[in-house]
Amino acid sequence: MNGLRPDLILLGGDYIGDDKGGATYDAAESIAPFAGLRAPLGVAAVLGNHDARRHSLVSRKEWRRLFATIGIRLLDNEAVRRGPLAIGGLRDFYTGKPDLPRTLTAMKALGGAPLILSHGPDIFPAVPDQPSLTLVGHTHCGQVAFPFVGIIYVPSRLGTRFACGVYREGGKIMIVSGGVGTSGLPIRMLAPPDIWLVTIRAR
Repeated sequence: MNGLRPDLILLGGDYIGDDKGGATYDAAESIAPFAGLRAPLGVAAVLGNHDARRHSLVSRKEWRRLFATIGIRLLDNEAVRRGPLAIGGLRDFYTGKPDLPRTLTAMKALGGAPLILSHGPDIFPAVPDQPSLTLVGHTHCGQVAFPFVGIIYVPSRLGTRFACGVYREGGKIMIVSGGVGTSGLPIRMLAPPDIWLVTIRAR
């Protein structure tokens, strides 16, 4: 990732498995490689549903501490200014309570171009129809897609509406990354992993 020479690095969650189905992993070990990430404007992160599930062995407070030890800012319904951007990081929609109004208010107070970081796409319909960029993951781009059929399932209350890629609704834009891992079955088919390098320009 450092080889892309980004100005800013944003991490979208699901760093570990959870206790659903008996799969648990070490949180500190899972994020240790991120200590090597370098960007002039730093690194920020949000938690995913596997990180924040109710029965997870790692609390939000502990996640914040672990990220802080490697120089990464964890955003939990809060905002931070990085260069020209006001970045709001939301709690996971599926396991937490994303406070979009509070986060947007914090972003507005900071000034700058609005960028919302959330684990999954279900929050997008609630984002105001104003110029903004929302970055999410969670869907794995379906993880398994089929020739001539495409994506048939993503873990979202909105079905496959926001399965993968770029979406524009009015003045707002959302990018859904396929991420780099898997969930459930350790396979991906016609849904390759990805990391997005996004260029933001003033209109």
